[in-house]
Amino acid sequence: MWPLLHRAMRAHVALYRATGGRLGQRFPGVPTMLILDHVGARTRKRRRSALVYLEDGENLVLVASKGGHPRHPAWYHNLMAHPEVTVQVGRDRRALRARTATPEERARLWPRAVAVWPGYRTYQARTDREIPMVILEPRRV
Repeated sequence: MWPLLHRAMRAHVALYRATGGRLGQRFPGVPTMLILDHVGARTRKRRRSALVYLEDGENLVLVASKGGHPRHPAWYHNLMAHPEVTVQVGRDRRALRARTATPEERARLWPRAVAVWPGYRTYQARTDREIPMVILEPRRV
């Protein structure tokens, strides 16, 4: 199933970018999504991922669920190796820095993430790993 899902996500990213964010941020039955521009941990190639997010003040929050897979998603490893990222939220682009949420932040944010996408609760039940949450903070110049 992963190859099919990967192709669908690539098409989603292409649509989002081609329309300047007018299409792709919202789909019926799916939470709002952003495009994450990041760098491969080993390859250093530019990567793009369409991801569900939630807002927490000036920060954005991502959930590294990979649908409850036993391993973290590749984009999470990439962010831990290269935390400076750019996101596109609709038509807006932002320069951010990624970090894993502290246990206290995760405890506060997890219920909000489940409210945005109830599937996260099922994903957590499928895996023995604790699903990380990633805080994207504005880069300070």
